[in-house]
Amino acid sequence: MKLIADWLTYSVLKLDPASRLGGTINFFIYDSVKIILLLFVLISVIGFLRSFVSQQKVKSWIMRKKGLSNFFASFFGAVTPFCSCSSIPLFISFLKAGIPLGVTFSFLITSPLINEYLVVLMLGFFGWKITLAYIISGMAIGMISGIILGKMNLEKYIEKDIVAQNS
Repeated sequence: MKLIADWLTYSVLKLDPASRLGGTINFFIYDSVKIILLLFVLISVIGFLRSFVSQQKVKSWIMRKKGLSNFFASFFGAVTPFCSCSSIPLFISFLKAGIPLGVTFSFLITSPLINEYLVVLMLGFFGWKITLAYIISGMAIGMISGIILGKMNLEKYIEKDIVAQNS
């Protein structure tokens, strides 16, 4: 990808590699191609999972123990490498599978909060104690928020085509 960005920037557009404009355009092209490829891969993986992993399997895994469902949803959000953009389709799938709204919010809140890349960076910069505190607090925020939202009985405000047809 770097070779393509360099070729486009410096050969096709004939920009000077030492100039700020050349460096900026090169960075933009390189990151744009990288992001488009990553989105393609993530969308393909999510499409595969939505096609071949049944909603009932996901529901049974998350709803394993009644009192721990927010923990499992928050944990799933923490270990999946999804940003908030790709978490929304999973959130909607969880609702369609009949997973309670509070539990799905535990996933949705934790998923972008605990990012694997950030955890690795924090581990390198701040050490394991601060990183562990970050992970625990991120999961706690997701779980507590999900519990609070679940107690508010907000299901009646969800669009009818999103709510589970099989619950």
